[in-house]
Amino acid sequence: MNLLNILLVIGPMQITLIVVVVLLLFGGKKIPELMRGLGSGLKEFKDASKGTSDETKKVDDKKE
Repeated sequence: MNLLNILLVIGPMQITLIVVVVLLLFGGKKIPELMRGLGSGLKEFKDASKGTSDETKKVDDKKE
């Protein structure tokens, strides 16, 4: 099953149920902290991957 099929199977009722379960598990105060952590993790990943591609370009330029 690919991602598109999964997204088509999940409807508004299922999304609502997932949100309610997440709220019950983590509470309203904890969710912003979790999202902040997720955002900073994604930012660090992007910065690291950008740094790797910059280093690769420098190495390629030196070879030529």
